[in-house]
Amino acid sequence: MARSSQPSGRPGPKKTGASRSGGARSTGARSAGSGGGGRRDPTTRGRVRITGGQGRTGPVRATGEAAPKGRSKEGSLGGQQVEGRQAVRELLLAQRRRVQEVWVSTDLMEDESVADILEIAKANRVQVIPTARRKLEAAARSEAPQGVLARAAELPEIDLTALLKRRPNHAPFLVAVDSVTDPGNLGAILRSCEGAGVDGVILPRHRAVHVTPTTAKAAAGAVEHMPIALVGGLPTALARCRDAGIWVVGLDDAADRSLFDLGDLAVEGICLVLGSEGTGLSRLVRERCDVIISIPMLGRLSSLNVSAAAALATYEVVRHRTAAAER
Repeated sequence: MARSSQPSGRPGPKKTGASRSGGARSTGARSAGSGGGGRRDPTTRGRVRITGGQGRTGPVRATGEAAPKGRSKEGSLGGQQVEGRQAVRELLLAQRRRVQEVWVSTDLMEDESVADILEIAKANRVQVIPTARRKLEAAARSEAPQGVLARAAELPEIDLTALLKRRPNHAPFLVAVDSVTDPGNLGAILRSCEGAGVDGVILPRHRAVHVTPTTAKAAAGAVEHMPIALVGGLPTALARCRDAGIWVVGLDDAADRSLFDLGDLAVEGICLVLGSEGTGLSRLVRERCDVIISIPMLGRLSSLNVSAAAALATYEVVRHRTAAAER
């Protein structure tokens, strides 16, 4: 039996009296028998999804989200091939993993746009290989490598236990991603999380995209700074978050509570859970959530792209925490 949204020993979320007045259209139908502040029945069917595929950042290229040479084994984090100027620049600056080589298009070797990349590579004693643009683009796995490509060691994973560890005077801020399959979406999510100061991202080890060249490019270097934990089962990982005193808050259009009604919940330990494109939150993941919230949709569309939802939700948490710190 799923437990209450107000676990023993933990204060209940502050109700702020969200209304649906003024003609603002809710993004999801009410569940039968549920209150505005309580947890929804996880078995409710017919929900509208917040992560519909209509707004995806683009389909996976037919030519290639295949991993480059030295490809990682299935179920690993990946990230060995990095493309795009900003992504390669951050790879070199972070010094988080060994960089084997950097390819730069021969027509850019004297260009000011890549001068800093060449300088950082030289300072880090990373080999720079001038490469014909045609060869570089043939080796690329993203749409526009911008004449720069690097090969590096696989991204290091972080253990979930480390993410759950409490720090003095800091409430954990995590984001879990439920089986997102579009690499561009994952990259945009990671970029928003890094910008919002999220402590770490939780990804399923299987049946989900990890860090491909397209992901790294869309993240614009965020993959080099954002701790990522790969877990065998996301429902189990979310249960561990709850056991650690962290509120698990799912985003889905079928919710009775608005994102803007998070209230004091945002200033406590929180893990935002984003659903996959097309199907939203899976049943088991939904059952592990303390609260399900939606983003109000005031126009004609019924849902947002998952990466846009991630940006809005993470910065709403930041807004509440900033206001609380100023009080």
